Amino acid sequence: MTVADLVLEHAARAPERLALVGPDEEVTYGELARRVKSLPARSVITARDPVRALTTALAADLAGIVPLICDPAAARLVTPEWTLSGPGWASFTSGSTGRPRAVLRSRESWRDSFPHLNALAGVSEDDVVLVPGPLVSSLYGFAAAHALGVGATAIVPGRWSLEHLGRASVVHLVPHQLPQVLPKPPSLRVAVVGGAALDPAVRAQAEGLRVVAYYGATELSFVAADPDGNGLRAFPETEIEVREGVVWVRSPWVAKGYLGPAAGPLRRDAAGWASVGDLAGPYTPGGVLRVRGRGDGAIQTGGATVVPEDVEAVLRRVPGVLDAVVVGSPHPELGAVVTAVVEGDGVRRAALEAAARDGLDPVQRPRRWYAAGSLPRNATGKPARALVAEGLTGFRRLV
Repeated sequence: MTVADLVLEHAARAPERLALVGPDEEVTYGELARRVKSLPARSVITARDPVRALTTALAADLAGIVPLICDPAAARLVTPEWTLSGPGWASFTSGSTGRPRAVLRSRESWRDSFPHLNALAGVSEDDVVLVPGPLVSSLYGFAAAHALGVGATAIVPGRWSLEHLGRASVVHLVPHQLPQVLPKPPSLRVAVVGGAALDPAVRAQAEGLRVVAYYGATELSFVAADPDGNGLRAFPETEIEVREGVVWVRSPWVAKGYLGPAAGPLRRDAAGWASVGDLAGPYTPGGVLRVRGRGDGAIQTGGATVVPEDVEAVLRRVPGVLDAVVVGSPHPELGAVVTAVVEGDGVRRAALEAAARDGLDPVQRPRRWYAAGSLPRNATGKPARALVAEGLTGFRRLV
């Protein structure tokens, strides 16, 4: 059964239930089903209107071809040799560490994960789910498909917007966005937070709001979830190993691979395990997974390895810092030096250095400091690490 089939079932049972709330219209399940069955199916979907994009994606799913929602610029990456026929869903990686890549997943890896997310977050057909970001992002695209798959109402502004937060009972976010929904409106009861590590201090601010955090990647899908603040544990039907500090996963949710000739960090072994190089602390099966960051973003400085996320977590605790990105700047002798770019007004270098001395080992402490009024971000709202590294000269140097 496809995601589109689930939508048609909801339409048959409750045609007047509201399915989609977009920037320009609201569509019931009955009307959505009619459109899905009448639209011509196509794989590459560049419709700017999120309701149209989702409807076209469901029409492709129903016809047995792979839907790929993307913006016109990303559509130019789609080459004729890509094979988009056959069952599945495709989405672009966030591109936070480089050029985005299109990832192909099976229909089952989407559809069969829905009940597990429902159980973790308590989502049902009675919910109104705000998907406050662009559907080209795998995080938000999946969130919208999940809401429709369970028969809920999906609010899809098609861009970052909390305009309809007061109508929502569930919202999907990335960690730095969680404070923006606080204090929560009366209707909101669940925040599903993914895409990066969630600071426990930020989670503690969400009083009265159920926060379900998860760790994963576009290529791996769900890996671990934390529905209660007690740490990330393996997502259902998922096995986890940490080999020499690198996370490996075996589950039904892992992607088939990349579309076309694109290369990426996804690796597999002969036993069916997969990895994208993410780093974690020692792990015992059934225990808490402590993710340290993306392996491809690690900084090699003077023979030591620094994980940017370890440094960023300390810097974000400094008063006035809204967010932080740590990258490696080229150095003729050390290879690279740790460089920090902080987002926020009025943050002083002395305060940052004091926090670094208190919370970091000497090799982890930034040697260069910059400030930004706002960091460049990708479609999910996460800082675009590669753009930060390329644009250091455009930020204000802290001296």
